[in-house]
Amino acid sequence: MKHGIRQLFIPGPTNVPDRVRRAMNVTMEDQRAPDLPELTLGLFRDLKRAFGNKSGRVFMFPSSGTGAWESAIQNTLAPGDRVLMSRFGQFSHLWVEMAERLGLNVELVDVEWGMGVPLDVYEEKIAADTAHEIRAVFVTHNETATGVTSSIPGVRKLLDAHSHPALLFVDGVSSIASIDFRQDEWGVDLAVAGSQKGFMLPAGLSFLSVSEKALAANRDNRPKMARSYFTFADQIATNDQGYFPYTPPTQFFHGLRAALDMLFEEGLDNVFARHHRLAEGVRRGVQGLGLKLVAAGPQWHSDTVSAVYVPEGVDANLVLKIAYERYNTSFGGGLARLNGKVFRIGHLGDLNEVMCLSALACAEISLADAGARITPGAGVAAAHAYFREAHSASQAERQAAE
Repeated sequence: MKHGIRQLFIPGPTNVPDRVRRAMNVTMEDQRAPDLPELTLGLFRDLKRAFGNKSGRVFMFPSSGTGAWESAIQNTLAPGDRVLMSRFGQFSHLWVEMAERLGLNVELVDVEWGMGVPLDVYEEKIAADTAHEIRAVFVTHNETATGVTSSIPGVRKLLDAHSHPALLFVDGVSSIASIDFRQDEWGVDLAVAGSQKGFMLPAGLSFLSVSEKALAANRDNRPKMARSYFTFADQIATNDQGYFPYTPPTQFFHGLRAALDMLFEEGLDNVFARHHRLAEGVRRGVQGLGLKLVAAGPQWHSDTVSAVYVPEGVDANLVLKIAYERYNTSFGGGLARLNGKVFRIGHLGDLNEVMCLSALACAEISLADAGARITPGAGVAAAHAYFREAHSASQAERQAAE
């Protein structure tokens, strides 16, 4: 018999705050009611704020983030279009796979897992494309499988340096609302996010934030891919009045309202700072245990998920099984080529320092039970010391500002 709650430290779905769960506990509603726009129009407005999008618009689809990926491609590109993509983890791999299935001509850069978007290679290819045949450049902002974050401003800088007009696509599913993201400032044309990560909702709602440039690409007379459910046109025709072209998940909208309120009450800059602080504490804990991250260096470190190599001779899947069955805790598993070699600690969403300490404590005991030679308490102690140090520094800054 299990007691207490099951601890959830996967990189999505994340913990749903009580405030958000209570907001979703409403009776079924009429999706065409005259007062529905009082709720939905504010959501469209505030989602744009969360993305840093002032000039474009945001779409909401009843799907996982994959649906928004598909919509972004279908509404702005045509079969045969040349696009530049890189692959360095399971989710960037899936995005490449989708692009190929939809008929795009993918110029692919394979990168060692543990690193992110290769700006030097991207620049070579952009500089060489003087005829501007590359219609779009794709970037996975945060590769969830490896715990790696790439530089979106870096990609924008190289596009601008070569006056290249390609659309900039960003997969922000495990970054937006947790890691700094500035759509307009960074010149991002299409950005995808999902409800189940930084937005602290259950899975099932995706967000696609679109620039005016991307909307123009959707409106131009070039041939487009076949599309129906995910078409921009039907959304635009109804969204401006606060409605949708098909039955929407109205309970989600109440939860989203509560989640956005929580993000803005904390302040997005504070949300990003909190995620960095918690992530750094987890990284210090991993280091304290003598373990290594998949991320190849600090420049790649993700503030939403840490992928951790288990010691030689230890089965990561056994560590996951022990954590789940003996200690009522879920960690993320290693995906694809990392299966059995890695476990992942998700540290995003509704999370605090003590929760991160408990994640490290469970990792320690599960590793030890799986046969790893570690020093019990070493990871927790290292994170504990960092959190105290970070709190003291923050307190000193506040006092100096006063």
